[in-house]
Amino acid sequence: MYGSITIGLFLSFIMMWGSKKIYFCCILFVGLCHGIAWCQPSFTATISPRTIGKDETAELRLMVENAQQVDEIIPPSLKNFIIVSGPNQESGMQSANGVTRQYIGITFLLQPKEKGSYTIAGAIAKADGKTLKSNPVTLSVTNSASAGNRGNMPSPFAGISPFADRVEQSSYKDYILKKGENVQEKINKNMFIKVDVSKHSCYVGEPVVVTYKLYTRLKSESSILKNPSFNGFSVIDLIQPGSTYSIEKLNGREYNVYSLRKSQLYPLQAGTLELETAEVDNNIHFIREEYLNRQTDIMDDMFRDFSQTTIPAEGMHDEKVTLQNKPVFITVNPLPEKDKPALFKGAVGDFSISADVEKNNFTTDDAGKLRLSITGEGNMTLVNAPDIEWPAGVEGFEPVSKEQLNKLNVPVSGVKYFEYPFTVTSAGRYTLPAVTFCFFNVKEGRYKTVSTNPILINVKKGVSKRATIVSNSNEVKGNEQFFEMIFTNRWMIITPVALLIMGGLFFWLLKDKKSASIAVPVVKAPADEIRVTKEVQAISFSPLSSTEEKLSQPDSHGFYETLNRDMRKFLADKFSIPLSTINKKSIAEEADKKGIDVNTCLQIQQLLDDIEWQLYTPYVDEDKIRDMYNRADAIVHSLNAAIR
Repeated sequence: MYGSITIGLFLSFIMMWGSKKIYFCCILFVGLCHGIAWCQPSFTATISPRTIGKDETAELRLMVENAQQVDEIIPPSLKNFIIVSGPNQESGMQSANGVTRQYIGITFLLQPKEKGSYTIAGAIAKADGKTLKSNPVTLSVTNSASAGNRGNMPSPFAGISPFADRVEQSSYKDYILKKGENVQEKINKNMFIKVDVSKHSCYVGEPVVVTYKLYTRLKSESSILKNPSFNGFSVIDLIQPGSTYSIEKLNGREYNVYSLRKSQLYPLQAGTLELETAEVDNNIHFIREEYLNRQTDIMDDMFRDFSQTTIPAEGMHDEKVTLQNKPVFITVNPLPEKDKPALFKGAVGDFSISADVEKNNFTTDDAGKLRLSITGEGNMTLVNAPDIEWPAGVEGFEPVSKEQLNKLNVPVSGVKYFEYPFTVTSAGRYTLPAVTFCFFNVKEGRYKTVSTNPILINVKKGVSKRATIVSNSNEVKGNEQFFEMIFTNRWMIITPVALLIMGGLFFWLLKDKKSASIAVPVVKAPADEIRVTKEVQAISFSPLSSTEEKLSQPDSHGFYETLNRDMRKFLADKFSIPLSTINKKSIAEEADKKGIDVNTCLQIQQLLDDIEWQLYTPYVDEDKIRDMYNRADAIVHSLNAAIR
C-alpha cells in the first residue's frame, strides 16, 4: 500500500512541475506520511504537575493510543511513592479535525515519600502483538507546596487545604473560636465525612454507587490515612480522589465539600456487607475571637489567605483531629432460585448475544474459530465465557477473551468477545448449535435467556495433517503432538534408544559375571519407614511447582497464566473432570459429591474469578501475586486433606 502511495505521489510530482505545484505536492506528501504514522500504536507517559510539594500528589498517566487490542500494561517501579489511588483504567475515543483517536490506559495518583528529584522509568505495554515502551518522566518534589498548585482545587489525599486555597466566598465564620467554646463540639458540628450510596439494598451483581465526601466549614490541611476497601465487591473507581469540589447545603447549612472517593460496586455475595470507613487526618486552624477584636484590619478581610497573613501564636489555636465516617451497611439479596436456568453463571444486567465463524468452508487440516459477542450493560467485567455444546466430530478448546467496555458508565456497558478455536476430524457438513446465554434482569426482576443462531460449516478432507490449536493459557494439546512427532520421526528416536538398550545389556552382563558368587542380604524396611517415605514423596510433588518458579521472575502476566493452568490441572485431577470441560459449575457439582464444605467451594470459585480478571484486564496487579499464590496453595492443601 505504501509503495502505491509513493509511486502515485512521484507521478503527481512530475505532472505538477510548476514551483507552486511542487510546494503543494510536498505538503501533500508530508500530510499523508503523517497520517500513516498517526495510525501506528503509541505508548506515552505523562505526569502532572511536574513540580509538587512533599505533601502533594501528582497524576501519572500511561496511555496506549491507536491500538486495536491492548493485552497488558506493566507500570514502572513506584517504590519512592505512596500510591494514593490506582491503577484506574480509562478508555475512549476522541475526534478532532477529522482525525479519530482511540486510547486506553491507566492512571495513578502518587504522593512522594520525601523531597528530591525522581525519574520514573518507562512502562511496558503489549498491544497488537508488539511490545511498546513509554518515555520516562521526571518529577521534582520540594519542601513547600508548588506555586502552580496554590490556585487549584486541593486534593484530599495530598493535603486538602481550604485554609490556604481559594474557595468560594461564604458568609459563615466557624473558624473563629470564641472564648470558652468547646473545640471538639465545634469540630464535630462543622467538619465530618459522609457516605452517600445510590441504594441500601440490591441483588448480587447489581451495581451500587458509593461516594465518600468531606464536609467542612473550617480551615484545615487534610490528608487521608485510610482509603476504604470494599471486601465482597468488584470495584470500579469513577473519579480521581479530590477531583471535584462544590458547595452543598445539608440540613440548612452550607459546606465546602470535597469528594474523597466515588466508586461503583458490584456485590459478589449475598448478606449484609459493611462499607469500610475512610480516615482523614486534619490539622485545623482557628483564630481566637479576642485576637480578632484587637485587629480591625483582619476583620475587614475575613476570608483572605491566612498563609499570607502574619498571625502570632497567641492569636491562633490549632487542633489535630482524625475523622471517620459512620459505618454504612448494604443488604445484598441473593438472586432468586425460582426459574433460575441451569446454565446461569452470574451475569446481572441486560445483554444480547451474537455469533459467527471465521470461515464456513475449510479442511480438516485447518482450525476453525467460533466468535461470540456479548453486548449490553451490567456486571460486564464478571461475565464468563458461555459453554459450547460441540457436535460429534468437532473438538473445542479454551476461548480467548477481550473486551471494549465503558467502565465510567453505571452500570458498565460495552461488548465482550470470546473466540473459541476448534478442529474437525472428518470431512462433512456440521451444524454448530445455538449458544445460550442466561442473565438476571434487575429491572424486570426475572431471568432471561438469549441465544445465537445455529451456524452451518462445510469441512473437506485435508492431507491428513492435524491442525494445531493453542488455548487461552498457551497450552498445546501436548500429548497428541508429542506422540505425533515421535511417530513421524520414529527413526530418530528408535536408533538412540536401541543403542542405549544394547549398551545397558552389555554392562549388565559384565557386572553379572563379577557378582555371580556374591550373596547380597535383603533388608526389609520397617512398615513405618515405608509409609513415611511414601508421604514424603507425595509431599515433594507440588501441583503449583511451575507457579512457584514464576514467583521469582519479572513476568506477572506469565505468573497468572501458569497459576491458571496449574490450578485447573489440579482441580481436574482431584475431581476427575476432563480438563477441556472444567468450569466452576462442574467443580461445584463434583465438590458436592465428595462432601467438600461450601466455604472451600466459594474460595475456589473466587480464586478462579480473580485469576480470570488478572488474565483479561490490560493491567496486571503485581501486588496480588504472593497473596494469590498463598490462596491457591491453601486450597491445594485443603483438598488434599479432604480427598485422599
